[in-house]
Amino acid sequence: MIVAVDGTSASGKGTLAAKLAQHFNLEPLDTGLLYRAVALSMITVGDNLEDQEKAANHAASLDYKSMDSPRLRNSDIGVASSKIAAFKSVRLILLDFQQKFAKNPPNGRSGTILDGRDIATVVCPEADSKIFVTANIEIRAKRRWKQLIQSDEPAIYARVLEDLRERDTRDSTRQNAPLRKDGDAITIDTSHLDAEQTFEMARKYIASRDLNRQRS
Repeated sequence: MIVAVDGTSASGKGTLAAKLAQHFNLEPLDTGLLYRAVALSMITVGDNLEDQEKAANHAASLDYKSMDSPRLRNSDIGVASSKIAAFKSVRLILLDFQQKFAKNPPNGRSGTILDGRDIATVVCPEADSKIFVTANIEIRAKRRWKQLIQSDEPAIYARVLEDLRERDTRDSTRQNAPLRKDGDAITIDTSHLDAEQTFEMARKYIASRDLNRQRS
């Protein structure tokens, strides 16, 4: 089983993917961390984030174990990764990794669940279940702001909101694999849903899709 979870930043797709992975015995992959790891690698050595060739080199030599770094969750890395994600060469390198991961569940899992922005449209168009998660941008900004405050990272709500607006624009208008909802995906708006309510909606959808797949 392959489950694709796409959506806007701070909409709750990561939390949802983690809960679904545990419930359905799926191996999760937060694909955004791949791009964040490339961005962090570039920042660490002082390379220009606008240099596509260097970004591709970092992606090709990326040690995926580095995705355990807690700094990957910092807001500055998130902004930088959105820029990196616009490079076609970087996307092609990381696309290969994601597709191999999706088709070869590690750790004896029943399948995989990938969350990102182009999973259903580019990475795994053959996914058995496709979910698009979104929410009102002001609500997303408040969620992200609270996360930053709780992690002792200085944050101003207005700045967080502006960063999300800019990121939404970059993600949806980039030439390579822009953020968009796949025609076969269901949409879950988490603006007024908690994590459990969101999970329950997705769980029922995946269960019904899996049942139909087994019958066919």
